[in-house]
Amino acid sequence: MREALPVATVRTQVTVPLAFPDGFTTTARVFSFKGLVDGREHLALGLGDWAGALDRLAAGGEPPLVRPHSECLTGDVFGSQRCDCGPQLREAAQRIAEAGGFLLYLRQEGRGIGLYAKLDAYALQDAGLDTYQANLALGRGEDERDYSAAAQMLATLGVPRIRLLSNNPDKAEQLTRLGVTVAERVPTGLFLSPANAGYLAAKAAKAAQTQAVGTPSGGAPGAGVVR
Repeated sequence: MREALPVATVRTQVTVPLAFPDGFTTTARVFSFKGLVDGREHLALGLGDWAGALDRLAAGGEPPLVRPHSECLTGDVFGSQRCDCGPQLREAAQRIAEAGGFLLYLRQEGRGIGLYAKLDAYALQDAGLDTYQANLALGRGEDERDYSAAAQMLATLGVPRIRLLSNNPDKAEQLTRLGVTVAERVPTGLFLSPANAGYLAAKAAKAAQTQAVGTPSGGAPGAGVVR
């Protein structure tokens, strides 16, 4: 059953040139919103020929490429090697710019538990727990992310169907339940480093467990690491 959500509206839209540390540049049309269910300051970045992608969708063509990316201050801004969030963001910006679509930047740090709690979880990981066990040890959920605001943003932008840039079946399941048609799940890359090997192994094990219990995948299985 699809969940009904209140209607959100665009608050502001502005053009922002983007430059990444490796030299990649692109231009984003950045949208802010009013009426998002969680009251947070989420953003939608229209990249590449996003307007043309909307026109093609309206004409019955291929839906735009979309990635919901959860904020990671340590990885996105400071280049932390403990996770793969920074490289994911960089990959998504280029692939969406090439295809035309939207990057949804969601303010749900640490899989939804917040920045300070994420750092507490890091300390527990240093003591031997994996990323999911550490969240549970803090009395939090393994993954508290919610994509209701993402579904509202897509509805506001006129995007009822998407190609989802993600290996995470939960994103596809939640968005489908919230009324977004996931026409395809497009796998992301694998960004392995010595510092994040254990983190990625835990995510791969979680992905395998999720598939084993029959969680809908929404499309291609991807590289086997949940993002």
